[in-house]
Amino acid sequence: MSKTQTFEEKMQELELLVRRLEQGEVPLEEALKQFQQGMKLSQQLQKTLQEAEKTMVTIMGGDGQETEMNA
Repeated sequence: MSKTQTFEEKMQELELLVRRLEQGEVPLEEALKQFQQGMKLSQQLQKTLQEAEKTMVTIMGGDGQETEMNA
């Protein structure tokens, strides 16, 4: 059974991977696997943040039309 991870769960997993790699006590082969997993998680998190940003810059006007917010 596959459960979709939340943003926060992915972030925690990435932080754990980074801590393990920083400690340097992981065999090279495992370190490479963890690094690749970390890169995948990082890309997923970045995509989620970009999508959230797109949502945040659009607001609904009184007439029901979407309007882009000026930063």
